[in-house]
Amino acid sequence: VQLQASGGGLVQPGGSLRLSCAASGIRFNLDDMAWYRQAPGKQREWVATINLGGSIQVLDSVKGRFIISRDNAKNKNTVYLQMNSLKPEDTAVYYCNVPAYGGTAFVRYSWGQGTQVTVSS
Repeated sequence: VQLQASGGGLVQPGGSLRLSCAASGIRFNLDDMAWYRQAPGKQREWVATINLGGSIQVLDSVKGRFIISRDNAKNKNTVYLQMNSLKPEDTAVYYCNVPAYGGTAFVRYSWGQGTQVTVSS
């Protein structure tokens, strides 16, 4: 199983970034996908989930700013996170994974490579 996030970087407050996470070795076309993040000194937290039908759940603090989407094509198997109006408190390492047990607290696979997002002027 590989879950490789990319697209992070340094951005000024109010800016945008688009994260990608390429998944391999999982049943991408059968699973919900989610983004998580871990800020310095804090526990990892769930950010957003997209299910197979395209229904979306988003953390309240990013609602209206972050958009999760997915590409189920065989040669893609990628989940995206469009992040707009970024704030310094969005600074974190961002990861993707498959949520487990229908909730947001547990994931199915070991954490893969995350991508660092730093929002600073």
